[in-house]
Amino acid sequence: MRAVTDLPHAVKEDEHFWIPVRDGTRLAARMWRPLSSDDEPVPAILEYIPYRKRDLTSVRDSIAHPYLAGHGYACVRVDIRGTGESDGVLTDEYLEQEQADAEDVLAWLAEQPWCDGRTGMLGISWGGFAALQVAARKPPSLGAICIASFTDDRYADDMHYMGGCLLSDSLAESGTMFAYSTCPPDPALVGERWREMWLRRLESAGPWIIEWLRHQRRDDYWRHASVCQDYSAVAVPVFAACGWADGYSNAVLRLMAELDVPRMGLIGPWSHKYPHLGVPGPAIGYLQEVVRWFDRWLRDGDDEFDEPVLRTWMQESVPPSTAYEERPGRWVGEPSWPSPHVRRECRPLGPHRIGAEGEEVEPTGLTIESPLSVGQFAGKWCSYNAPPDLPYDQREEDGGSLVFDSDFLTERCEILGAPVVRLDVSATAPVAMVAARLSDVAPDGRATRVSYGLLNLTHRESHDDPSPVVPGERYTVEVQLNGVAQAFPAGHRIRLSLSTSYWPLAWPPPEPVRLTVHTATSTLELPVRPVGESDEVSLRPFDEPEGAPANTVSALLPGEHRWIVSRDLVDYRSALEVVKDNGVVRFDDTGMEVGKRVLEHYGWTADDYTSVEGRTDWTMTFRRGDWSASTRTQQTLTCTPTEFRLHARIDGFEGDRRVFSENWDRTFPRDQV
Repeated sequence: MRAVTDLPHAVKEDEHFWIPVRDGTRLAARMWRPLSSDDEPVPAILEYIPYRKRDLTSVRDSIAHPYLAGHGYACVRVDIRGTGESDGVLTDEYLEQEQADAEDVLAWLAEQPWCDGRTGMLGISWGGFAALQVAARKPPSLGAICIASFTDDRYADDMHYMGGCLLSDSLAESGTMFAYSTCPPDPALVGERWREMWLRRLESAGPWIIEWLRHQRRDDYWRHASVCQDYSAVAVPVFAACGWADGYSNAVLRLMAELDVPRMGLIGPWSHKYPHLGVPGPAIGYLQEVVRWFDRWLRDGDDEFDEPVLRTWMQESVPPSTAYEERPGRWVGEPSWPSPHVRRECRPLGPHRIGAEGEEVEPTGLTIESPLSVGQFAGKWCSYNAPPDLPYDQREEDGGSLVFDSDFLTERCEILGAPVVRLDVSATAPVAMVAARLSDVAPDGRATRVSYGLLNLTHRESHDDPSPVVPGERYTVEVQLNGVAQAFPAGHRIRLSLSTSYWPLAWPPPEPVRLTVHTATSTLELPVRPVGESDEVSLRPFDEPEGAPANTVSALLPGEHRWIVSRDLVDYRSALEVVKDNGVVRFDDTGMEVGKRVLEHYGWTADDYTSVEGRTDWTMTFRRGDWSASTRTQQTLTCTPTEFRLHARIDGFEGDRRVFSENWDRTFPRDQV
């Protein structure tokens, strides 16, 4: 990424100030704005997240916000109530209080003398959620949003549940926020009351998965802040971006289809990162696109904003790998979504093969009861920073799956959108799941996962009101896979793999299940995009990525990153161990030294479904001079056929002295999960 210093406007920074909200709580803010805004007010752009503006996101912020400010905007980074130096406590995600606070912040910004009364919101992940959710509340000053890596459906398409199956990322995210919501504020900004603020956070803390396990089906808890409940509530222009390696690409496609406002979608090859920092590459000049978007809608810019509704990276075939520096491909544009360029092609499933469209295939019943090891090479539900959390070669996974292969392709095939698997199935237990994987199989047999989807069969008709499977009874069910843009070259095969478990990506059913798939009445539907569309001729090329110079960070202790799959053939104990240790770094502008070490463990014994367990262990340390504070948070989730069982603990240390400790033991009935 190119660091730019010669921006159109000279920029001033307010490193820290307070924004009051209606109940008197003060939220900590940081701002970059043009020097000229003292006399010539400008629109304000808000990024609103809980990830500590003073250190943990300060490098990322220093690239984006001064750059946008240099193009004529007052960019304000606010830590949500209870995080960073903001007053209060944070006890869950996307609460009514959080959104009301955001409305107050926008109103405050619009009234400032350096603001012209118009505001926008920008954000990735939580910040993307926040911007979309706040837009649906229609704050009067808000004129446009730019969002990345978000969802409009908190139940069916987030890190908690997928197809009614409990994701292990729900435990991992709970571990993340258990740690982040209990970090101390910086004494350099809040003075001696840092200890009181910190202890209040520790005393109010708890593992958020407690609440998420209380709501195992779609109910009012998940409907709240799910914009899919009423797309018409969003009345401002939306620029929505994501990456195919991210977990959130489906939401971009849905917004392009459902919103009735000016909108633009962008999906690249990236993981869970802003597109100007995108990995796998190629990264793009995303900040330039953000400036163009806000110029159009907050500055009454060019009325001839002639862009495709959706631009996506059509990925070329690649060998399987847990990480890629670059994904080869090309940009393609769609005038609308669903696209007139895409045709839904329905292919019947025969005995271990994918038939051609319109082909009559042999009807038979094929059975599968997968070992718990299927899924150990699945990677993460969402690739957060690429290496090494992408899926590996699927051949070992396919050994425990029911596999259907196409004939060798005689010509190139490209798909764009969400593949759909329709199955005529029966199962041997009242709670069962099916994991469907679509792979690109090279001539040498290596299989690269292209997309996948999960379905808890008790949710076959409804996420709101699931119902048990009657053993032996046949059902027609639909599994929608994640959207994707992928090319399959001539000489390759397309593979559909079905399994009855997919651990540790998703929690398995209460007991082993044998699934019978009836061919001829089961199909694979592919969203085929005809090859040869003149995409690159008509598309404006993206600029190279650029931003403001990044704040400097000094490494004090090295980190460690490992991803280990193990199996003991004495006691048949298997595990996936993930180590994400950032070492210790010093943020040179503030002198704060921060250490972060994360351990995740997902284990099981043979095919004992009651042996499945997940653990997270976070250590966060903050130090400057003689002052230091740290937290250690731990969670362990286990199960029986009828319950989930959680044990959690938090310890807070001031220096070497433990000043706080609390334990939790909770059980939750399994609600057909």
